[in-house]
Amino acid sequence: MPDAPLPPLQIVDVQRRVGAELDRIGPVIDELGARFAGAGEELALVGGPVRDAMLGRLQNDLDFTTSAHPDVTERLLRGWADAIWDMGRAFGTIGCRKGPWQVEITTYRAETYDPASRKPDVEYGDSLAGDLGRRDFTVNAMAVRVPGREFEDLHGGVVDLAQRVLRTPGTPEESFSDDPLRMMRAARFAAQLGFTVAPEVVAAMTAMAGRIEIISAERVRDELVKLVCAPYPRLGLTLLVETGLAGHVLPELPALALERDEHHRHKDVYEHTLTVLEQSIDLEHRLGSGPDFVSRFAALMHDVGKPRTRRFESGGIVTFHHHDVVGAKMTRKRMRALRFSNHDIDAVSTLVELHLRFHGYGSGEWTDSAVRRYVRDAGDQLERLHILTRADCTTRNQRKADRLRRTYDSLEERIAHLSEQEELASIRPDLDGNEIMGILGIGPGREVGEAYRFLLELRMDEGNLTPDEARTRLLEWWAHR
Repeated sequence: MPDAPLPPLQIVDVQRRVGAELDRIGPVIDELGARFAGAGEELALVGGPVRDAMLGRLQNDLDFTTSAHPDVTERLLRGWADAIWDMGRAFGTIGCRKGPWQVEITTYRAETYDPASRKPDVEYGDSLAGDLGRRDFTVNAMAVRVPGREFEDLHGGVVDLAQRVLRTPGTPEESFSDDPLRMMRAARFAAQLGFTVAPEVVAAMTAMAGRIEIISAERVRDELVKLVCAPYPRLGLTLLVETGLAGHVLPELPALALERDEHHRHKDVYEHTLTVLEQSIDLEHRLGSGPDFVSRFAALMHDVGKPRTRRFESGGIVTFHHHDVVGAKMTRKRMRALRFSNHDIDAVSTLVELHLRFHGYGSGEWTDSAVRRYVRDAGDQLERLHILTRADCTTRNQRKADRLRRTYDSLEERIAHLSEQEELASIRPDLDGNEIMGILGIGPGREVGEAYRFLLELRMDEGNLTPDEARTRLLEWWAHR
């Protein structure tokens, strides 16, 4: 995973890839282009699909821009598309599906922001050149007219793509004033593509970082998720911090760059966090899926409680007592502000709160009861907790790192062994609520809940009991409660 942008591309390779990709998607773009041309309308493949074709990134999502207004586009798609939808009609977009292809066609646009508005004002444009000029970056401002396959690059996008540089078609100040979210997109594309960002763009992002405040939390959240789930998130996150944008959208991250004391008595928490994120990504294969936002964001947030809990004690010791609990509360608050789902908020904050639990394991001193509680508290986040805990080891002391890894191997083996015996993932008391009421001769109420919790703790401490044993212990507890 690079700390710096990737090396330049060769123009000849870019041209070859584009030709191959256009041949692959030819059945769609040629047919669709012919339909629009026959109606006297212009149509061009634009933006991400053109850029990704040059990078050799194949996809089945195709974006087009057109002179046709939405009603005309919808009419031209009828009889050709397998399905049509118009959720984006207000923004001039009509979507459809044709076999395996997902297609979106948007009328030429001129989109600007009112300085006090959270939503763009959309006006239809009248030319492809005008549409390309209002796009975010030159590498996204290239188009291929169809059906003739004529290439349009009015802003040097091919050269910038070959150099892996992000620039804006016009001045970055004008671009970011029109849509401040483009500042976050710059960081996101750096993370997705491994590109560098042109100095003048970085300067504008730094000067205009406060403009991001007019963007809705939902749109900021969506860009942040894409950035975190990108192949090179460190590049994007570093850019957010260095330009000051992170101070507006995720202030907990730059706050991790604690002032180091003159004796260097604690590690750089900010750099440690980025390393934990990268090490967490390296372990994602354990989840059996692609980029996992919950796991990655937990790695990013796991130490956010440290700045608030840092204390300097006698003997040159620096402590961060209870930073796990404080960090979990901070994580929950930030994710709510960004309008994340309750499911994601609960998952990430649980991981942050539990990320230190393993360090009480020592060299294996936990009882089976403690192991059961570890599994119970992690719940459905257990595998992610395994990943976060392992990733949280960034020591350069190889002997210490190996010891921690072996110890966690041992804990996972114990969890697996107990799970085989006791089905830890769905651990329950040995008696249910109806059985408790029948044995104690009581109806629904507070006492049933107390009895249930007693039996659950008993189950944690001693494992499975037979029904007779559970009944006896319940009656003993009831008699002495």
